Amino acid sequence: MRTRYFDNAATSWPKPPGVPRAVRRCLERGGGNAGRSGHAKALEASRTVLRARELLAELFRIADPSRILFTKNATEALNLALYGLLRPGDRVVTSSMEHNSVMRPLRHLARKGVALEVVPASAGGVIEAASFCAAVTAGTRLAVVTHASNVTGAVTDVAAIGAHCRRLGVPLLVDAAQTAGSLPIDVEALGVDYLAFSGHKGLLGPQGTGGLYVRAEDALEPLQRGGTGSRSDREEQPEFLPDRYESGTLNTPGIAGLGAGVQYLLHRGVTDVQAHEQGLLAMFLEGMAGTPGVSTYGPAGATGRTGVLSLNLSGLSCSEAGTQLEDRFGLLTRVGLHCAPLAHRSLGTFPEGTVRFSWGAFTRPGDVRAAARAVRLLAAAGGRRR
Repeated sequence: MRTRYFDNAATSWPKPPGVPRAVRRCLERGGGNAGRSGHAKALEASRTVLRARELLAELFRIADPSRILFTKNATEALNLALYGLLRPGDRVVTSSMEHNSVMRPLRHLARKGVALEVVPASAGGVIEAASFCAAVTAGTRLAVVTHASNVTGAVTDVAAIGAHCRRLGVPLLVDAAQTAGSLPIDVEALGVDYLAFSGHKGLLGPQGTGGLYVRAEDALEPLQRGGTGSRSDREEQPEFLPDRYESGTLNTPGIAGLGAGVQYLLHRGVTDVQAHEQGLLAMFLEGMAGTPGVSTYGPAGATGRTGVLSLNLSGLSCSEAGTQLEDRFGLLTRVGLHCAPLAHRSLGTFPEGTVRFSWGAFTRPGDVRAAARAVRLLAAAGGRRR
């Protein structure tokens, strides 16, 4: 039985052919440590890192590529921003749809004296911009919001929130783990001060890659300090970007693959990927329409969403539904709470969670039709094994 992959919100698969080629080429022909030496291999590694930084800057409409800091994932990028900015007595506003990569650091910081306000989402899991903006008042140190939910795919009106934050002088941190590469992002147009992104999801790169865009040059305290290859005569951390925040050896092969993924997106066009994923969502919803026993979560219809859909089947736990979808139909999904328990509380699906389908740039329409048919059959059988 052929398997069909529907877990792109966790990590994208397959990758563009250029991605594994770039990783292999870097390992076979590169071999140097970026920024650490002046020999040919080190210079080649430095060029690889710089090229990926420039491609990301082009994708996100960032004028200065040095303001893109490489991390090992979006979680590290978010932690860098949160722990780098917030101090006891500061006030931070976020939403109830955030991933634990935001909520866990914020809960920890709240225990240390940071005042945390969590804006509830709607019953459909939508972050209402008006409600969020009402909570962001003058004197707020930071606003943090996801660009799109990893549970429902609901897209946040970041532009409205960004404009409000700019008027008040409140920095805005956006978690773009689910949207980078899947939705067009222009940091200036959206009013984003800090953009955390994953490299291995919509950007189509390898795991172990991610980054943070920073508008302000020195507003953040580094998460770590150490060797950067620059200013080696000093025992203090360099103050300039990106070295201030990139201590230790970078994942150069991974960054090479990330650069290849971004290059593919720039050639294909993110708007084309967005249209592809929304078309598949519409197809999936249409294929399940009217099926008794199927509950879906999030906004109605395919607009205002990424290629993510959570559902549950009457009479089946989500874990059993996921098992049967794989065993009987070869569908690879993600079940449970998706590292977002507060989001599931907002949806009323806590503590069990949901079955999440998520497609990507290379998902085929035939696979989506097969998935919708499998859900119909499983619902009709009431979860009974054949």
